[in-house]
Amino acid sequence: MDKFGIGQPVRRKEDKRLLTGGGTYTDDINLPGQAHAAILRSPHAHARILSIDTTAAAAMPGVVAVLTGKEVAEDQLGLLPVQVDVPGVAGTKMFAPPRQILQTEFVRFVGDPVALIIAETRAAAIEAMEAVMVDYDILPSVTDTARALDADATVIWPENGTNLCVHWDSGRAAEADAGIAAAQTVVSIDLIQNRLVGNPMEPRVALAEWDGERFTLHSPTQGVIRVRESLAKIVFKMPLEKLRVISPDVGGGFGLRGKLFPESAMVLWAARRLGRPVKWRADRAETFVCDPHGRDHVTHAEMGFDTAGRITAMRVRTTAAMGAYLLDFGPRIPTLAGGRINGTVYDIQVLNVQVRCVFTNTVSTDAYRGAGRPETAYVIERLLDQGAAKLGLARDEIRRRNYIKPEQIPYTNAAGNHIDSGHFAETQGLALELADWAGFPARKAEAAARGKLRGIGLGYFIEASGGQPFEWARVHITAEGRAKVHVGTFSHGQGHETAFAQVLSQTLGFPYESIDLVQGDTDLVENGGGTGGSRSSQMGGVAVKRAGGMVLEKARRIAAHLLEAGVADIEAANGRFTIAGTDRAIGWAQVIAASLDRARLPAGETPGLDEQLVYKRDTECNFPNGAHVAEVEVDPDTGVVTLVNYAAVDDVGVVINPKLVHGQCHGGIVSGIGQAMLEHAVYDSESGQFMTATFQDYCMPRAGDAPDLKLGLNVVPCPSNDLGVKGAGEGGACGAPPAIVSALCDALDVAHVDMPLTPERVWRALRRSA
Repeated sequence: MDKFGIGQPVRRKEDKRLLTGGGTYTDDINLPGQAHAAILRSPHAHARILSIDTTAAAAMPGVVAVLTGKEVAEDQLGLLPVQVDVPGVAGTKMFAPPRQILQTEFVRFVGDPVALIIAETRAAAIEAMEAVMVDYDILPSVTDTARALDADATVIWPENGTNLCVHWDSGRAAEADAGIAAAQTVVSIDLIQNRLVGNPMEPRVALAEWDGERFTLHSPTQGVIRVRESLAKIVFKMPLEKLRVISPDVGGGFGLRGKLFPESAMVLWAARRLGRPVKWRADRAETFVCDPHGRDHVTHAEMGFDTAGRITAMRVRTTAAMGAYLLDFGPRIPTLAGGRINGTVYDIQVLNVQVRCVFTNTVSTDAYRGAGRPETAYVIERLLDQGAAKLGLARDEIRRRNYIKPEQIPYTNAAGNHIDSGHFAETQGLALELADWAGFPARKAEAAARGKLRGIGLGYFIEASGGQPFEWARVHITAEGRAKVHVGTFSHGQGHETAFAQVLSQTLGFPYESIDLVQGDTDLVENGGGTGGSRSSQMGGVAVKRAGGMVLEKARRIAAHLLEAGVADIEAANGRFTIAGTDRAIGWAQVIAASLDRARLPAGETPGLDEQLVYKRDTECNFPNGAHVAEVEVDPDTGVVTLVNYAAVDDVGVVINPKLVHGQCHGGIVSGIGQAMLEHAVYDSESGQFMTATFQDYCMPRAGDAPDLKLGLNVVPCPSNDLGVKGAGEGGACGAPPAIVSALCDALDVAHVDMPLTPERVWRALRRSA
């Protein structure tokens, strides 16, 4: 087997460049004559702007300009768009408030942009920012998701008359009500999905230039095409070819990079007004208050069972915070996105989920690793633990009784999506074996002898991965003998430079080391949906394989012509084109040379080996899944929780590169550990101030917070794409929270403790149960 082909644990080819300082990130780029921008942001959660005085700031040394919403209106920039429309119950419409890039009348969260200061240096811009005088009339605010619809809650958008953005219903409400009423046993739970801040390692940066005819924006994204389209069409109302977007190396995404941000529009606009490049970079505190947040749900859920412990009905009522404004996909995340996996891996048809998306005086929420699916899985897994306790069943057994069986696949879930592969009970069995579930009682007894409480927990998830249903790729063989792979997806840490080279190397029989990835530049990438929703291997990978196949077929035709043989007689393998049954063969070098010489081409062939296509899948999405097992120890005196063992078996379909998959699994699990045990973005309920805007107050997971992770794969190929692959980047964020919370509750012998499992929260739960 080709050591660089599909399935091989090839080391990432990009790592040497990145680890030795050879990467290029947006903040590494500086343009001649560039100015620097700083953004004055609201210090209040909700206030009326009475006046803005920029006189003193504009007069400070080094200041080039101070711009406000007044100048935005003069230049007639468009409003920032919302790119989804979630249907409401009984035909009601989603309320999408207008969003300017700089506020002129009201501010609605701590961090709302008010003025843009441009100076010769970043330090001068920051200093001048302090001199902008804004007179605010402070208004009441609401930051508590559970209270956003209270009768006495301040209404953030008076023209809407309520803080309700949209009330979404998944359907089958009457069936679910009847099913719950008729169930032999009913369990319920109230839980909170804690608000999270994604915090990519690289903060957001935007560097813009205007040459008098055309914009160029350098900025970290998760795909340049959609950013260009939104900015050009909606904000600046110009043809697409008038705006070039370039994303160099990017230090993490997690869903947060895939948005259209006001700061990108600001620097482009400023560059055009000033006639010189303008650069802005967030510091870490600014990242906390200007990047979108994730999660922040309050949920009540019920589940009914028959006498055999099989689920008969499920009903969920959730209030989900949108923040003060809607970002690109905000209201879609807890509704349609999370709803795609309603029922997850269990045979549940009588199911109704209703979500009230509400406005709060907080940073907007949007897609964050898993984008609605971790929340859906968490609710079901917590209900199953409640059901197991009430019915007297083991937690693994209650799941085993309810899994979709292999003979039921393809299975149409409650959302109408077709789960086309998966062996769920088998995957759980592998995970329990990897975790030594059977040996837990002995470990629990040993911990008790040391004065520790030990618990074990299980969580199963399924993902709906795929994102947009099309993807573009181009494969171009150069005269120098290199294969350039142009893709519309975008790698911000996943290893596409390696994975796509493996796919193309196997497809073409072309040297792996001679394959180069081209991405992240709208002048070089014609189309594509970017990276999000774990879509790159199943969309970009298939597009690369198909474009590579088109190149190979043309190469075979050229080889047949050179060898004076029929095309059907040409075998392509190991970088050579051979007449079947003979030793007559030529290599890629001869074919490439002939492809560029019209005199040596077959009749009707155009010069070059250069093919592209747009791949469109036939299915809505595909369904990676996995079983995760966590084991914790608790110090009963302090409430400190230690994650001591963790095992997971995931089904990501055919594995392109095990090293890359395991890396993605590690990252996802650590994200899930962060949500379960450490991370919580908190606002003061009285003032609306953001209380956790630094790492001093917001705890991110570190290496010492995770044990050695035991990982396994249950390869169940996906039948709906050429490679048989499924998504692999978000599963850990779905599987870890329910597994860890289940383990903690097992250790404490309590029904539920909300995330994050901080020592204080655990200590209080221990005292309540004593």
